[in-house]
Amino acid sequence: MNLLNILDKLSDDQFFTKMTSRSEGLSDIANFGRKAAIASIPLGLGSFMATDSKAAKTTVASTSSAASALTDALQLALVLEYLEDEYYRTGLASTGLIPTADRVVFQQISKHETAHVAFLKAAISSLGTTPGAKPKFDFTAGGNFQPFTDYKTFMILAQAFEDTGVRAYKGQAGNVASNKAILQAALQIHSVEARHASQVRRMRMNKGWIELKDGGNMPAATDAVYAGEENVIQAGYNTSTKFGAAAGSASFDETLSGSDSAAIAGLFIA
Repeated sequence: MNLLNILDKLSDDQFFTKMTSRSEGLSDIANFGRKAAIASIPLGLGSFMATDSKAAKTTVASTSSAASALTDALQLALVLEYLEDEYYRTGLASTGLIPTADRVVFQQISKHETAHVAFLKAAISSLGTTPGAKPKFDFTAGGNFQPFTDYKTFMILAQAFEDTGVRAYKGQAGNVASNKAILQAALQIHSVEARHASQVRRMRMNKGWIELKDGGNMPAATDAVYAGEENVIQAGYNTSTKFGAAAGSASFDETLSGSDSAAIAGLFIA
């Protein structure tokens, strides 16, 4: 787990900032883990030689805690990306479900989710941890939904999954902050997830952003996805002071805790 500090200092920033095609990006992702492993030994030794024994123990404990938080956050993100990836794959394979005009949108979103899964698996592996296996999903949530025979339901769950992903990535930002490279990549995934969410919401004739309880345009079964979005207090400032609660709450998107994100995903895991 000491690989955290190594990746933080030797991360290849150019990988995350250069303009590449998605196919090139996937190739770079595969190289990312190998570069980190090759770089690991000398920096790890140098870091501890410069400290006394007490400080070293503190450093080890702190690093271990940060490493655990980082890998837990990445494993959670991987479950959510597994869910989205399989959801869109299944939807696209369901004959007659998605109208022709909309297929191109979901085909592109599906490619993005596949790329996210590939990156997260590579990142987790580079930290010396085995990526979690893909769960067996039940997108009916025990028979409560029929997303692959009813397009309206498919769109509702697509919006719920994307909105969950956006909030979940924000909720885990602090847990991945110990690693600069992974934090930057997570933020890049987060912004794409937000674009997915906005696109799907607009396809459902919603606004691109989340409002109070989503304006009642989602079934009660999805309430957990939007819990807390009515908040208007940000760092002690009441955002509703000048524009009212609706605009105040919508101007700041809320986070989801890891436990809440896992609980939402768990509804669709068989």
